[in-house]
Amino acid sequence: MRFHTKLLIMMGSLLLGVIVLLGISFEQMLDGALRKEIGTRALHTAKAIARMPEIKEAFSEPDPAHTINPLVETIRQDTHAAFITVGNRQGIRYSHPDPEQIGKPMVGGDNEAVFAGQSIISETVGSLGPGLRGKTPIWGDAGNVIGVVSVGFLLEDIQETIEMYRDRIVLIGAVILLLGIIGTLLIARNVKESIFGLEPVQIGRMYQENQAVLESIREGIVAVNTDGAITMANQTAMSLLGPSEKQGLMDGENREWLRSLRLLDVMETGIAEFDQETFVGKKALIVNRVPILDKEGQVMGAVASFRDRSELFRVTQELSRVKEYAEALRSQTHEYSNKLHLISALIQLESYQEAVDFISTEVNVHVSSTQMIMRIVPDPLIGGLLLGKVNQANERKIVLTIDPESHFRDIATAIDRSLLIVILGNLIDNAMDAVCAPDAFAKEITIYLGQMDELLLVEVEDRGPGIPEENADKVYERGFSTKHLQNHGYGLFLVKEAVEQLHGTITHAGNPQGGTIFTVMLPQGLIR
Repeated sequence: MRFHTKLLIMMGSLLLGVIVLLGISFEQMLDGALRKEIGTRALHTAKAIARMPEIKEAFSEPDPAHTINPLVETIRQDTHAAFITVGNRQGIRYSHPDPEQIGKPMVGGDNEAVFAGQSIISETVGSLGPGLRGKTPIWGDAGNVIGVVSVGFLLEDIQETIEMYRDRIVLIGAVILLLGIIGTLLIARNVKESIFGLEPVQIGRMYQENQAVLESIREGIVAVNTDGAITMANQTAMSLLGPSEKQGLMDGENREWLRSLRLLDVMETGIAEFDQETFVGKKALIVNRVPILDKEGQVMGAVASFRDRSELFRVTQELSRVKEYAEALRSQTHEYSNKLHLISALIQLESYQEAVDFISTEVNVHVSSTQMIMRIVPDPLIGGLLLGKVNQANERKIVLTIDPESHFRDIATAIDRSLLIVILGNLIDNAMDAVCAPDAFAKEITIYLGQMDELLLVEVEDRGPGIPEENADKVYERGFSTKHLQNHGYGLFLVKEAVEQLHGTITHAGNPQGGTIFTVMLPQGLIR
């Protein structure tokens, strides 16, 4: 399918869909607005009639319909209502557009609330068909309900008004669609001329081939011509350059990064340079610079390939973490090996009961921890999170204690569990990082979960180095971290964001024994 045909079909379909959606939405809004306006007008008219002294006095006459019907018929014609019916406590009509209906019971079954003293707007089927009614009671001098006034408009009249507007909407939509098709044809023609008659498939294939070549190279690549304009750059180069340099690379106005890469020097000398260290902003790069020569050997540009020097440092860090993890596994293996040797020795000494008791003790420690968590927090998601954090703390040699007086049952179902998990998980992770710091007071964390009638309370207490006063207002900011590491500084920001979504508050204070206490209070009553 050719480009202009595809564009015509896509734009036409989109425009048609928007027009249909807007038309349906407008019709629904118009229908609702008409029903509300007509219902309100019917109720106001009914109330005005109910307050008329002539209507109330007519109820004491031998033939109320003789007085009431001519009076309300005049009002009905002035207000263009389909009917105005006045009835007594028994629902017997004293007025109706059809004289034969006078003296007969009112139909619709919606008088009970009116006889109870309420004014209502109802939609029901009456003697003239489906209608929208405004009903109000007629109060006697003794303060009792002596009758009812019902003013109604037929739904078919409302539908006729809507259909009249619908025809106009269809006409306007057709004109807009026609103009959109003409505009699409003009756009397609101009675009075709701008791309030299190539089809988008051909352009896309050429772009993908060049992009695949660029992206297959894991180094940043930037090529410039003699004017310093960018002729080629891959995604790796965009990610390695800083924000300001990246903007300069995109708009070609900021040449500071170009001088940092020394591409201009290479174009002047025509001599390639390899494995040279340079700084672009605050980032250290290892750069290769090569001039681009034409057939006559004249410099027509330069290309630079570069990589981040810190990559080697990151690899070293990852290796260090792997070693730390291996040491932790070795320590854990050693610990369990000792326990297995003890069990083996007890069995060899035929101290079977002692072996069973030792195994039971080890099992009971894990089971009791699980049972305590499930007793405090029956919710499986939150309980599973706490159990996972306890196991994680054990692996990191951290004493994580859940206050046995905690109570976290019957949490309001309206509270989003995923937000609670964000709050608890990030607070505990933050506490673990704090107590593992070199200047921490102790590798101890205490968690308290409290629940009152209208409030949930979460307290996470750590024995880390604490939060300096100058950072007290910054800890909840996005990206703020004292670790100065990549992908840090988001935990407390996410906690604060989740707390605000639950309409709660989060505060922190110094721990008298050293460290920090984070307190989160979430209102339950507001979201039940």
